[in-house]
Amino acid sequence: MKKTMDNNAVWNEAGKGALYVGGLSVLCLSLKELSALSGSNFLMTAAAVILWSVEFFGCILLMKRFLLDFRDKYEGVKMADTAKLGRRIALLSGLLLASAQALFIMQMPQEDMTAMVDQLSSSMSMGAAEREAVDGVLDKLPVFTFVFQWLYCFLYGTVLSSILSRYIFMQEVMGFRPKDQDEDEPDEQ
Repeated sequence: MKKTMDNNAVWNEAGKGALYVGGLSVLCLSLKELSALSGSNFLMTAAAVILWSVEFFGCILLMKRFLLDFRDKYEGVKMADTAKLGRRIALLSGLLLASAQALFIMQMPQEDMTAMVDQLSSSMSMGAAEREAVDGVLDKLPVFTFVFQWLYCFLYGTVLSSILSRYIFMQEVMGFRPKDQDEDEPDEQ
């Protein structure tokens, strides 16, 4: 028997989904940071590519799983409801990832930040004024990272949930819904 859906149910399901999606993203970010400690450029690049792929496809599959479970768990769920759930999952999971990324930047030693700015200024042949502007931004880098990462995650999740919501309900309309999810069919014995 399906449960009735209300706003609290959507937020509860979004919170559960955000823990998984955000947890996967934070785990991948942490593993990338650990690979950077090795000092090997090859290991850092390989880890970044592999973990990006795991994060990208893992988040898509998790979002799809949570939207399908929501549709099957509650009665009267429409395409707009699953899209709303996806947006809320994106909002909350983005908060987790943005917080973790800002925390990593805040924990970065000042010497590493200075070395990064030196490398950037030498590769871009910055003058004293540009270097001073970059140094001024460094103090606010965790805040900028938090805001832009959260915004990116929310926008990406919104687009993804819109696409997946349509896909999920198009399966139902076109008759591609798996038989084990149909409750209306009597059991054949």
